[in-house]
Amino acid sequence: MSADRKDDHVRLVAEQRAGGPRSNGFDDVGFVHHALAGIDADRVDLGVEVAGARWALPFYLNAMTGGSTATGLINRDLAIAARETGLAIASGSVSAALDDPALAPTFRVIRDENPDGFVFANVGVERSPDDARRAVALLEADALQVHLNAVQETVMPEGSRAFSSWPRSLEAIVEAAEVPVVVKEVGFGLSPRTLSRLRDLGVAYADVSGSGGTDFARVENARRAAGEYAFLAGWGQSTVECLLDAPADAPVLLASGGVRTPLDVVRALALGARAVGVSGAFLQVVLDDGAEGLVALVRSWTAQARALLALLGAASPGDLADTDLVVRGATAEYGRLRGIDLGALSRRSETPESRSSRGR
Repeated sequence: MSADRKDDHVRLVAEQRAGGPRSNGFDDVGFVHHALAGIDADRVDLGVEVAGARWALPFYLNAMTGGSTATGLINRDLAIAARETGLAIASGSVSAALDDPALAPTFRVIRDENPDGFVFANVGVERSPDDARRAVALLEADALQVHLNAVQETVMPEGSRAFSSWPRSLEAIVEAAEVPVVVKEVGFGLSPRTLSRLRDLGVAYADVSGSGGTDFARVENARRAAGEYAFLAGWGQSTVECLLDAPADAPVLLASGGVRTPLDVVRALALGARAVGVSGAFLQVVLDDGAEGLVALVRSWTAQARALLALLGAASPGDLADTDLVVRGATAEYGRLRGIDLGALSRRSETPESRSSRGR
């Protein structure tokens, strides 16, 4: 059952993507173009600090798959691409291997093919601290993702409907973990209230993982004979909305969900993400062209991300915090209703003196 479900997920995600790129909140975010702001591309350092490590790139292979023979082969190609490009990589949920050790090689291949890379293990929030430690040990992981997926569980035919124990379970995992913990959604977003709650539970890193990419409500509903949860398609906040709405004292933010291009990566970094996870766009390339195809794509994204930072006058991802952003459309309406000062985002590059002069 578990292996079949994993294979179903890959198939249904691919079918969902076959409809073409989805419009999402990233399309509502634009940069104010300053024609003399650019710098030389060879001055740009794309490196970022995440979970106690220095990553060469500000984007990474986010939680994907594992748990069946076919998905083990996908994980092998993903790990090879990560090794060849220096990308950090996260496994899919290791729960299947925790319950059935025969499936462990479908996850372990990530470390076997990528012995020196940065690897995240991944477990669900309902797992025990011992399970979390076992997942880290299986992959010799550098960090642990703990996923929150209440919407997915609600729609999943065999899913859980018991969520009240999750905060206590998460707190226990964080206390027991011997590696950094990143709490992530699976495509429905982390609200300001949730981010503040995570901070109070001792979580240092959170991946907002908003809507706009793979919709696991649709994926799970497609597995139901009657498809009776179709009304939950599109549930949640977009990645952009989550980043805009994040409280100042939130955990260090990562971002994923609907990332389609290097421009989306740069937009998310400019909105406050420390690094950006990519799933569907990279998975599709592996399904079509294997590890070699993904290596080529990652190298292209790297060159394009560096070029975009140079265009924007940012010598590092952190410098994007001073770029001017204009937010339009449905995202601007969300911001208005939530009381977010979007006007200030459009003037971030200005000094206090220049703002005062313009006011006169």
